[in-house]
Amino acid sequence: MVMAAPIATNMSPLHMNTEYNILTLAQWLSPSFPVGAFAYSHGLETAIQNGTIASADDLKDWLSDVLEHGSGRNDCILLRAAYFCDSPATLEEVNLTAIAVSASSERILETELQGTAFSQTTAAIWGGDATTLCYPVAVGNAAAQMALNADLTATLYLHAFASNLVSAAVRAVPLGQTDGQRALAALIPMCDQTAKDTIGTTLDDLSSTAFLSDIAAMQHETLQPRIFRS
Repeated sequence: MVMAAPIATNMSPLHMNTEYNILTLAQWLSPSFPVGAFAYSHGLETAIQNGTIASADDLKDWLSDVLEHGSGRNDCILLRAAYFCDSPATLEEVNLTAIAVSASSERILETELQGTAFSQTTAAIWGGDATTLCYPVAVGNAAAQMALNADLTATLYLHAFASNLVSAAVRAVPLGQTDGQRALAALIPMCDQTAKDTIGTTLDDLSSTAFLSDIAAMQHETLQPRIFRS
């Protein structure tokens, strides 16, 4: 698959300034950015209800596997692939692949709805097309259009991914706020390393051995009662 420059759009590139880029990404990936991330647990709720996750250490171990060997790593690969797409057709190929590697119907819903909300919001504020894309694909595409650093985007995306799931666990286990932040702090090196490990990857590198997480996502489709959409 050919990868080159980002697709030309009418989005305005930002100043090539590290601080400016960091602040823009912080806005995009903030809990206040209206993608509805708070409504999704990525299958975590299943693991909490069946007792697999009952402590901060359990949560850290679970999310470590997801980040290093599961959907976290895959999202990072997809984000990078979208960033370097050279045509709408190539971007569509990346997006269809993102759907195909989602482990359950709720995972598809999670990534598509968040991606759509992200694209609509960025288009309304910075310009460009409100294209319906899966979440990591939408983030990678928007970052390329606005000339944001790919490595920084990937790292902060993974941190936001982990942060949202920690927040879900704080509410559902429940964990104390301090324990939740302690778990998130322990995951920071993994976010950084996973982002680095995916430099130079292609769609051929997509895989998942975080089987318990994927199975939990499937089981969540019939979980009752529940408070999350995935």
